[in-house]
Amino acid sequence: MDPLVKDPAPLTNDEIRRYSRHLIMPNVGVEGQGRLKNAKVLLVGTGGLGSPLAMYLAAAGVGTLGLVDYDVVDESNLHRQVIHGTSDIGKRKTESARESILEINPFTTVEVHETALRSDNALEIIAPYDLVIDGTDNFPTRYLVNDACVLLGKPNVYGSIFRFDGQLSVFWAEHGPCYRCMFPEPPPPGMVPSCAEGGVFGVICATIGAGQATEGIKILAGIGEPLIGRMQIYDALEARWQTIKVNKDPECPVCGKNPTVTELIDYEQFCGVPADDHETSLAASGLEIDVEEFERVRDSVRVIDVRDPHEYEISRIPGAELMPLGELHRHLAELDSAEDIVLHCKSGMRSMQALEQLHGAGFRKVRSLRGGINAYAREIDPSIPVY
Repeated sequence: MDPLVKDPAPLTNDEIRRYSRHLIMPNVGVEGQGRLKNAKVLLVGTGGLGSPLAMYLAAAGVGTLGLVDYDVVDESNLHRQVIHGTSDIGKRKTESARESILEINPFTTVEVHETALRSDNALEIIAPYDLVIDGTDNFPTRYLVNDACVLLGKPNVYGSIFRFDGQLSVFWAEHGPCYRCMFPEPPPPGMVPSCAEGGVFGVICATIGAGQATEGIKILAGIGEPLIGRMQIYDALEARWQTIKVNKDPECPVCGKNPTVTELIDYEQFCGVPADDHETSLAASGLEIDVEEFERVRDSVRVIDVRDPHEYEISRIPGAELMPLGELHRHLAELDSAEDIVLHCKSGMRSMQALEQLHGAGFRKVRSLRGGINAYAREIDPSIPVY
C-alpha cells in the first residue's frame, strides 16, 4: 500500500542519531522516517490503550500527536495506564501524557484537546490529522470515531480490550470495511460491562496498544500489509491469536453504496448507553439513592449486593446480601415486593440493570445506590477498601 504521508520531512543530525535503528532497516530508511516525522496522528483516549500508543508513537518519531481526553488520573488507572505515574493522580490525563511524551521524545509536537469527543466537535478535531487511533472504552465513542473517519476519509486503527481478551483491526472505508460493517448494531445496553465494572488485565493494554501503534506506523510509512479487512483476536489466558476476515458490507449505512448516515448522529441514543463510564443511562428521578440518604435508612431497608462473589470478598457493606446480577432471577422468590430494597454494585451500573430487572418482575420499592460501594466507601465509611 502507498504511504499515507506522501512527503517525507528532512531529518536533522540529532534525529538521525535518535532513529538510527529505524534508518538502517531498508523498509523504513530515511524516507519512511521522514514520513513519520511529517505525520499527524490523533489518539482518542489517553488511558489503557492510549498510554502505550502515545509512548511508542512518540518514540518512533511521529511528528505530531493529538490527544483527546477530558478525564483525570485516578489511582485505579495506574496498573495499566503506564504513561501516568503516582505523582500524576488528580492531574488531567492529557497534561500528564504530554509531559511523558516530551520526556520520551522532545522532537514530537503534542496537541491537546481537553474535551470529550462529541458529534458537534469530532469532525473539526479529526480533520487536520492523517490518521486516527481509537483507544476508547465505550460503544458510543467507537461508533462516533468510525463514522467521522468515514465521512472525512481517514483511516481508523481500532483496538479494544476486556479482561483477558483484545481485538485489533484497521478500518478504512476507502480500502476496505469500516467498524459498522463488522458491528452494524451496538450490543444491548448492559450486555458488555465496562472495564470499570468488569475489570481488565493490565498488561493486555500494552499488547493491543503496541499492535495499534504498529499498524499506524505501517500505514504512515507505507510498509507491510495493514490489518484492513482482517481482525486479530487475542486471548491472553490461552496465549492464542486468531485472525478473522472482515468483509465490506455493500449495505453499510455509513460506507455502503447508498449510505443513510451522512452526518454525525446522537451516538448515546443510538447505543442506549452513555459515553461516560462514570454515568448510567438508566439513572432517573426516584430510581437512585445517594450514599448520605442510604446511610440514614440503611438499617430499615434490605440491601442487596449484585456484584460477583470475588468482588464481595474484596469489600462489602455490613448487612448486604449477595445476589449476583447474573443469578438475580433465581432469587426473586426470596424477595418481598412490599419491602424497601436498595441494590448496589461497584459503581452503580449493574445495580441499575438489576433494578430494571426487578421492575420487570413487578417490584416497585427498589432503588439503586448511586456510585455503588466505592462511593459509599469514599464518602461514608473509609474502612471499606475502594477498588
